[in-house]
Amino acid sequence: MRPLVLKVTAGADAPERANQGLTVAAAAAASGAQVSLWLTGESAWWGTPDHGRSLDLPHATDVDELIGLVRELGTVTVCGQCAARRSIGEADTLPGVRIAGAAVFAEEVLADGVQALVY
Repeated sequence: MRPLVLKVTAGADAPERANQGLTVAAAAAASGAQVSLWLTGESAWWGTPDHGRSLDLPHATDVDELIGLVRELGTVTVCGQCAARRSIGEADTLPGVRIAGAAVFAEEVLADGVQALVY
């Protein structure tokens, strides 16, 4: 199974798109894929413990559960610029969540055999 790098570009501002991306990331991780989930834009808040997790979306799995599964089985990264714009620092993130920039993202998506998706 090839690695998956998945970028979620929306948060509670676009709940269906955000839920779709998080669900795909969690399902892939649960299936044994090597998953790297990138939280950008408003989804950057989900890399911190202090913000609401509800998408207020019927039939949607809880954001904590989806991100927790990816944190356990893969990696979760908050976009560096997105974090800076929101004053999120390393000390503000959930355990195991890193902050990294475009160079790291580019390195991941350009690696041999990687599948990259953006939601």
